[in-house]
Amino acid sequence: MNSYLVVYERAEDGGWGAYLPDIDGVVALGRTREEVEDGMRVALGAYLDWLKERGETAPAPSSCEVGFIAA
Repeated sequence: MNSYLVVYERAEDGGWGAYLPDIDGVVALGRTREEVEDGMRVALGAYLDWLKERGETAPAPSSCEVGFIAA
């Protein structure tokens, strides 16, 4: 099982969005962070199922580190 980096962003209206830098097009939007986390699980699962149906393998996750910097 692969583990992918998920980027969560909070919008100005208070909603949330998320995407996977390693897989174009797998995104989720929601009113809460929890809603978006659930949506990402569903979206990624659907994408991986689609790849499997086509006989393709999941892309390898890139190695990365996450950090924050104050400005």
